[in-house]
Amino acid sequence: MSTIAVIDYGMGNLRSVAKALEHVDDRARVIITHEPEQVRRADRVVFPGQGAIRDCMAELKRLELDAVILEAAASKPLLGICMGMQALLEHSEENAGVDALGLVAGRVRHFRDGFSAAGIAAPGKVPHMGWNTVQQAEAHPIWRDIPDNSHFYFVHSYFVELLPDELTIGRCQYGVPFTAAIARENIVATQFHPEKSQHAGLTLLANFARWDGESGG
Repeated sequence: MSTIAVIDYGMGNLRSVAKALEHVDDRARVIITHEPEQVRRADRVVFPGQGAIRDCMAELKRLELDAVILEAAASKPLLGICMGMQALLEHSEENAGVDALGLVAGRVRHFRDGFSAAGIAAPGKVPHMGWNTVQQAEAHPIWRDIPDNSHFYFVHSYFVELLPDELTIGRCQYGVPFTAAIARENIVATQFHPEKSQHAGLTLLANFARWDGESGG
């Protein structure tokens, strides 16, 4: 039986993520944990979250989970969700600027700054909340059996600027284009919430649960 560790640093609806994983893979043991050793022993790691990046990074460091996430990113399948995706990058402009884990080169910006830089009027309210389509920019095992331009559920005020094509596997548009899903080696991450995205989201989680960490695996 494989073990999937859902990292608990006090931010986000972790129970819904865990329940969704249990639903899509009844052979897996899903644990919610803040214990570094339990994360190290797990076969797969899910790094979810919501809220402010400053609080996220502070709690990860306090619980000594920042180093554990870096270890997992080097050795086993890792899925970041929402804040868990943004925290993988180098820097976020939120909270007057916060350095994140630096696993992926890039930065996180507020939508209003993105609209202003692009010289466009806001297309809607901030945060970007609700359903939006995701274009599959690159083939990847997490997209298996998910049609291109499927709808996923978003809740965020900050976005990841478009990353290079070799990292961006999913794009979305909300006034400005942004990276909605990234992948590098055994790391994948999504800005949207797969656990809230009905059939497409559950399919993505099922794909992650059986993914071996290889790009074609």
